Amino acid sequence: MRIWVARPEPGATRTGAALAGLGHAPLVAPVLAVRPTAAVPPVGPFAALLLTSANAVPALRDAPALRGLPVFAVGARTAALAREAGLDPVREGPGDAAGLAALVAATLPPGEPLLHAMGAERKPEPAATLAEAGYRVTAFVAYRAEALERLPPAVGRELAGNHLEAALHYSRRSAAVALALADGSEHGGAFRRLRHYCLSPDVAAPLEAAGVPVHFVAARPREADLLDALPGRPG
Repeated sequence: MRIWVARPEPGATRTGAALAGLGHAPLVAPVLAVRPTAAVPPVGPFAALLLTSANAVPALRDAPALRGLPVFAVGARTAALAREAGLDPVREGPGDAAGLAALVAATLPPGEPLLHAMGAERKPEPAATLAEAGYRVTAFVAYRAEALERLPPAVGRELAGNHLEAALHYSRRSAAVALALADGSEHGGAFRRLRHYCLSPDVAAPLEAAGVPVHFVAARPREADLLDALPGRPG
């Protein structure tokens, strides 16, 4: 299959390589550009650091005040990158914000101060659940995911020629931006005819709200589950 990977780098290239290894033809063309904010993490003390995206890790590499601070990472990839950046100890969550909040609640007593490194386009979870449970959560905007102004030209050409067969969506925002850019370039119809594979119900939400048929939604927010759903995967 010819598959559009719209997620930001560096994950996009990694996903493209995985698709190629499965015999597919990836089109790696992100619709979001992730950039660190260069902000300095707030001064604690904090009992733990929360990471809900691997995109926050580069901003924490040169933050000596965070060394030795326990880290709660949303999933396996974020946890691995946190360890590579010298953060330790790292606890790995199940891949979503609700599971991360549950892991924190099972590990730390209520009332503890937590630092949440996040993107500028923040979501309410896991901070809302943790705050309700009595934790004190401080937000630190570590990066911004800026939307492209136009559909990547390669994607436009592929959609115009009906060469694309599917698209992989890894975040709610990238899915919404991909749809908006396709509509804005008059390729909305071709975009809707693709097979859309989404990492979670939250990711699929903007597509479904716009009436775009979603072919597959992963039961767990794991890339392996998403790739397993593609046709032609070796058994």
